Amino acid sequence: MPHFRTYDDAELHYRVLGPADSPLPPLVCLAGGPGRDAAYLGDLGGLAAHRQLIIPDSRGTGASPAADDPSRYAFPQLAEDIEALRAHLALERFALLAHDAGAAVAQAYATRHPQRLTRLVLVCPGSRLQGELPDDAREIFEARAHEDWWPEASVAVQQLTEASDMSEVRELLFAAAPLAYGRWDEPQRAHAATEGAQLGPVPRAGFWQGVDEQLRLALLSGLREVTCPVLVLTGDRDAVAGMRAGELVAASFPNARVRPLHEVGHYPWVDEPDLFAPVVEEFLHAV
Repeated sequence: MPHFRTYDDAELHYRVLGPADSPLPPLVCLAGGPGRDAAYLGDLGGLAAHRQLIIPDSRGTGASPAADDPSRYAFPQLAEDIEALRAHLALERFALLAHDAGAAVAQAYATRHPQRLTRLVLVCPGSRLQGELPDDAREIFEARAHEDWWPEASVAVQQLTEASDMSEVRELLFAAAPLAYGRWDEPQRAHAATEGAQLGPVPRAGFWQGVDEQLRLALLSGLREVTCPVLVLTGDRDAVAGMRAGELVAASFPNARVRPLHEVGHYPWVDEPDLFAPVVEEFLHAV
């Protein structure tokens, strides 16, 4: 795997998907979790068919080594790793896509390096940075109580709050996995099968550490100065992040719009790849 050296001389790795001779500019893509191996992004529903995707392995995930200093796992610090990747790739400006918790990294990057971004795509983000945790995700979950998988998933969700052993956590995550998808068919089952194995508990625990109220508010204020176009995608069956969180995130930017996707959960490129990829490409091509 190709690698780059970041601000503290750590050697981090990244993957490159898609045609090297594409005339389209590359798209840097950030995984969520937090602390999750970026392999779950796949080719993002075929986005790699026409342009290169640059997918970094965050510290302590994938092929990238663990951080010597646990504070390096905090999402504002991870944003500086993205700046080092940009410099390594010699990109003057670039488009950035982030999923789930990766959206917090992307927002921190946008506040610190707004001049570097041409477009920003935030897929099913949470709104912890905005200081609000809407409850519509639970409403979406409860509205699906008639589906066959729901009773087992409901029990697993409750047990996850007290689980500490990683093997138990992985089992419970798979039992609860259907709530993250628009439906529970073979593609969704296959995607969910490796979810627990991809989690890094240490990077996950450090993601929000050291981010006090003063820093949160400073980052939030900085988003008002981010002038690049921003697209926030939400799914109307996303029982992980819900839809309201995406609306709050979009409202933090001066030039953002929300695009809700129908019958789509937390992984829209898995549920509806033929919808997800064209929507993203249309936005990236927009003048």
